Amino acid sequence: MVSSTSRQLFIQGVTKAGRTFRPSDWAERLAGVMSQFRPGGAIHGSHLSYSPWCVPTTLGGVKCVIVHRDMQAAEPMAWDFCMNFARDNDLQVVEACLLPDAADKKPPAAR
Repeated sequence: MVSSTSRQLFIQGVTKAGRTFRPSDWAERLAGVMSQFRPGGAIHGSHLSYSPWCVPTTLGGVKCVIVHRDMQAAEPMAWDFCMNFARDNDLQVVEACLLPDAADKKPPAAR
């Protein structure tokens, strides 16, 4: 069960048995399907970029999808889809808080 203390969940491309999940582009595929679910709803062309609520990345050499908890309140069926994808494929899910990059720490005028 996932609690609500963190802002993000990391669906990792590693099964609970420790095997690498395949296909290798699974994270991009999942995030692509979720691209229409975003703050303010789908907009024209939203399928051309990832939703800020569901972003593929690689952390420590492991493919992951970062799922933001705001999706749970705004789009509960999309949230359930992501959580069911992880459960159905026996993927590891870790609660965490993504730290901002050094560039994000600069004052807005310096960006």
